[in-house]
Amino acid sequence: MNESVVSLPMPRIARPTVVLEDRPVAGDKRVLLAAPRGYCAGVDRAVVAVDKALERYGAPVYVRKQIVHNKHVVSELEQRGAIFVDEVDEVPEGAHLVFSAHGVSPMVKEAAAERQLQTIDATCPLVTKVHREASRFSKQGRQILLIGHDGHEEVEGTAGHGGDRVTIVNNPDEADTVVVDDPDNVVWLSQTTLSVDETMETVNRLRTRFPNLQNPPSDDICYATQNRQVAIKKVAAEADLVIVVGSANSSNSVRLVEVALDHGAKAAYRIDYADEIQQEWLDGVATVGVTSGASVPEVLVQDVVEALATAGYRDVAEVETAVEDLMFSLPKELRRDLADCDTGGAGGRGGRGQGVRDKSSGI
Repeated sequence: MNESVVSLPMPRIARPTVVLEDRPVAGDKRVLLAAPRGYCAGVDRAVVAVDKALERYGAPVYVRKQIVHNKHVVSELEQRGAIFVDEVDEVPEGAHLVFSAHGVSPMVKEAAAERQLQTIDATCPLVTKVHREASRFSKQGRQILLIGHDGHEEVEGTAGHGGDRVTIVNNPDEADTVVVDDPDNVVWLSQTTLSVDETMETVNRLRTRFPNLQNPPSDDICYATQNRQVAIKKVAAEADLVIVVGSANSSNSVRLVEVALDHGAKAAYRIDYADEIQQEWLDGVATVGVTSGASVPEVLVQDVVEALATAGYRDVAEVETAVEDLMFSLPKELRRDLADCDTGGAGGRGGRGQGVRDKSSGI
């Protein structure tokens, strides 16, 4: 390895100490902690990729868009020397650029090549699968109904692979009005981080209008999104309040709030940090459910658990509905360069990331 590249100490964003009031409620206070929660394999892989790139190449390393949709992770990586940009023309020619976990369109890759950028593709492999499906169906001349949120980076990337054969369907209501050229030559794909229930409602309403609508070869909604929704459904059925840790632009975190409310939680809120918990949320609450989106490091969840303990919620039980052990290797560009300096190329394990660190090396 280049001896001038020094591994920087991992910063920890300082947050205020949270002390809540321990007010009496009817019944015993407890916390139900959903599992699985937090980092998925694709997020872990992407975050470790930026971390390893900073180690290998030194700062700055540029990242197109947020590497994952979590403000804490982005802030920590910025302190290490990552620079987040909206478009590739903001990156100096020849610099290192990481594509985020949400993926990019072919046009973005072409623009990066024109600037001779040294790119590292940290697109989640499950998103890449959808890209390939969109490309294949487009070449076959099929019209693609892409269920997802218009403007989300993942949807933009997938739509780019499908070209003019893609029509975005944002929600079930749009399924009732979308126009297709040939009802017998239509296939649906989806963003990987949607609500499973809402997506299937959209598909069912599409199929009512287009009986020959073709399904994708395999489920597009990722395993982690589904697992976290299944877990919070079980927790919500017993919870007076559900707290979801995750950022506002995290689609899967926002969906967890909706799923909790749809499956029995009397109230549900999304927060980035424990100090955002409002005292009044806990009034009359005996059981608090806690979960986190797929881009959230576990340290933020533990901060919430500790804050709730100050309010008397010290009985914590984990409600586990699945065990995740999926692991993705690091992007091939990074594995190649890491092999040259023999620092290892593992990364991307589904589970509860403890911040920005590679669990195989302890950073």
